[in-house]
Amino acid sequence: MNYTNTSSIFENILVTGGAGFIGSQLIKKLLPLCRHIYIIDDLSTGQKNAVPVSEKITFHHDCITNKKLLFEIMPKVKHIFHLACSNLLQSVRDLEKDFQTNLFGGFVMLQCAKSHCPDLKRFVYTSTASIYSDASILPTPETYYKISLPYAASKFSSEHYCDVYNHMYQLPTTVLRLSNVYGPGQTTSNPYCGVVAKFFEAAQKKQPLMVYMDGQQTRDFTYIEDALDALLLSAVKEKAIGQIYNVGMGVETNIIELAEKIKYITGFTKGTIEFRPKRQIDIVARRNIDAKKIQKELNWKPQYNLHEGLLKTFQWMKG
Repeated sequence: MNYTNTSSIFENILVTGGAGFIGSQLIKKLLPLCRHIYIIDDLSTGQKNAVPVSEKITFHHDCITNKKLLFEIMPKVKHIFHLACSNLLQSVRDLEKDFQTNLFGGFVMLQCAKSHCPDLKRFVYTSTASIYSDASILPTPETYYKISLPYAASKFSSEHYCDVYNHMYQLPTTVLRLSNVYGPGQTTSNPYCGVVAKFFEAAQKKQPLMVYMDGQQTRDFTYIEDALDALLLSAVKEKAIGQIYNVGMGVETNIIELAEKIKYITGFTKGTIEFRPKRQIDIVARRNIDAKKIQKELNWKPQYNLHEGLLKTFQWMKG
């Protein structure tokens, strides 16, 4: 996707959560487009070996609430991609950690960006389609919300603080609500990884694919390259400042259908599916994201349908 007509888009960049799935893939995409990348990741779920090795990267094994570190880095950067967060499963197990990481951490990032990043061009915040919960409007537009879990509450609240800092201080913020991102780089070494990686691993090991509830619940799966395109477009397009965008395919796929697709792609056609009881986080019956706004305003166009994305994911997993 064409982000700009110039060969060099970025100067110095800060990526929080850069050792996670999306963060590490974003860094790979950014490396040829920038001068230097600073990464902050506490490695609570991320993997240091997922970060590319480059002289253009400075990695800090630290917390995003370390203001001393932020004061040191912020004046050097012009773009911030704030991806660090406590995830959905963790949030219901430890509400305080969810609050400290997602909401307080997001607030500290915005506060420090305002006071110590005088040349900031964009603060991109990755939010989540989880704020829609079990939506009554499908496809779900950006104007809808239904907060049911602590993860959604902390992420949605951080979105509001992005709006506040944009309105009060003209901080150039953009919020992206990502929907079920999957693809190369997502591994089961992170116990909180998505269902796609878990299904692929089970199929490769000739083990049953574990499905929670009856498997009829749907999700809107987004291939990693399409998500990264949205992140980069939101960082360089002036129209994106102060905006919130859904990032999803607008296609519902139920979990049984996903399992069957992965069984077919891996050749594990005789594999079985085992059903597990509903978990505390299993509250979404259907997910279908309305991404017309980002398509119209930023000219974002998904390049991969689910089958193509799953094929590319399997090719990567095979090495």
